[in-house]
Amino acid sequence: MKTSTYKALQFTVSPLQPATEILIAELSQAGFESFVETDEGVSAYIQHKNWNPEILNEIQILCSDEFEITFTSEDIEQVNWNAQWEKNFKPIVVDNTCAVRAPFHEKFDVAYDIIIEPKMSFGTGHHETTYMMIQHMLNHELVNKSVLDMGCGTAVLAILAELKGAQPIEAVDIDNWCYINSIENVERNKCKSITVFEGDASLLKEKRYDVILANINRNILLNDIETYALCLNRNGTLFLSGFYNEDIPIIQSECNKHDLTYVQSLEKNNWVALKFVN
Repeated sequence: MKTSTYKALQFTVSPLQPATEILIAELSQAGFESFVETDEGVSAYIQHKNWNPEILNEIQILCSDEFEITFTSEDIEQVNWNAQWEKNFKPIVVDNTCAVRAPFHEKFDVAYDIIIEPKMSFGTGHHETTYMMIQHMLNHELVNKSVLDMGCGTAVLAILAELKGAQPIEAVDIDNWCYINSIENVERNKCKSITVFEGDASLLKEKRYDVILANINRNILLNDIETYALCLNRNGTLFLSGFYNEDIPIIQSECNKHDLTYVQSLEKNNWVALKFVN
């Protein structure tokens, strides 16, 4: 008997928001690779070789009294990821200025029109953290600034940085699929100043940037903030997201240790995106 390629879990969530977004964030940290939001909640996919029922014990929201979450599961040989995504991915527009859309969507009449085909990568702009990072960038001068997009996902932030005049730009992600997908999206948007790397913060040794964008998760950020601080040029700016409002004190404390000064916070459905300068 042939072993199934993926384990699919169909979650029914009530109320849908913000529970669905929190669930997706926690599942992504637990090893799930792709998500399709549904009218009832979300379908999540993980490679069968990486699946263990104990993984669900790491999902804190499943134990929350605030939400009602149930699920069913099935083994599947393969998923037509593009077909699933195309049925569910709708374009977004941030502050009437930046659109994030698929190749099959019509072009928007906005200053920055970004075409993304995320496949299994994280970062379409729909998640609150990506949305807020875009908002930060729209309000920040980037012309001729050197930029790092750390944990780039689809490279949507790196692409926006180039559209706003930044150069050079480096995009880094530890996930091979994100690395490949970022290269595809960079080419799709005809970007010339972006270089994509596969790896983690160890790649940043002796590198310097005017602006660092890091939309990852709390634990990785806490581990890497010191590296980011060392990589920032004088009067540089660090944007951080991927964590909740209640995480602000510990993030801010770690930044303060490395002479990074808090400037601004954006919040959306309890997710936050912070701005620091050195």
